[in-house]
Amino acid sequence: MSLLKGAIMPELFEVFMVLSFGVSWPMSILKSYKAKTAKGKSLFFLCMILFGYACGITSKLLSGKINYVIGFYILNFFMVGIDLILYFRNQRLDQLTEA
Repeated sequence: MSLLKGAIMPELFEVFMVLSFGVSWPMSILKSYKAKTAKGKSLFFLCMILFGYACGITSKLLSGKINYVIGFYILNFFMVGIDLILYFRNQRLDQLTEA
């Protein structure tokens, strides 16, 4: 019972939450890279996810609760950033195709 209330379990569930969100990013990055089109992607969605991870990182830093979990936030932030860069690359490719 003390494990559930202690520091280990909340951090573990936070890791599970961040991992469950981050599992799809490598596939999304690969799909964006191969598709070479921004059609079907939402810039707003990507920016909001990136903002959410930035808030999670900032929360860890401001609270002083810097532990291994922040690594998962940073990893996810990095992957969403790659997908965002690919979005802009693909948008440019879409414009070149239309011209």
